[in-house]
Amino acid sequence: MKEGKRELRLEGIQSETVMDGADMRARVYTLAAGQRIPWHYHSKIADAFFCLDGPMVVETRAPGAKHLLHAGDRCTVPPMTAHCVYGANDGSCKYLILQGVGEYDNHAVGG
Repeated sequence: MKEGKRELRLEGIQSETVMDGADMRARVYTLAAGQRIPWHYHSKIADAFFCLDGPMVVETRAPGAKHLLHAGDRCTVPPMTAHCVYGANDGSCKYLILQGVGEYDNHAVGG
């Protein structure tokens, strides 16, 4: 997947790339208890989250929402929407994320 600006680096978070195409990417992330994907947004792509093991929370701003996902549940965050991801009650979780269609970028947002 073509990449643009990257402000957010995910240190210590387990991930596996399942597919990386010209304008789409699929990854599996495993968050240990207490780990979070910090607040950020993408200017051109959407993130589609599929919970594999949870529960997990996908939290968004503007519109503000907390999407509680259990295994088998999904939600999509459109471009230009700040979001963060974490296990419910600071627990662990595992999810598949599809990112696209377009150039990947990420922009950090204050927590």
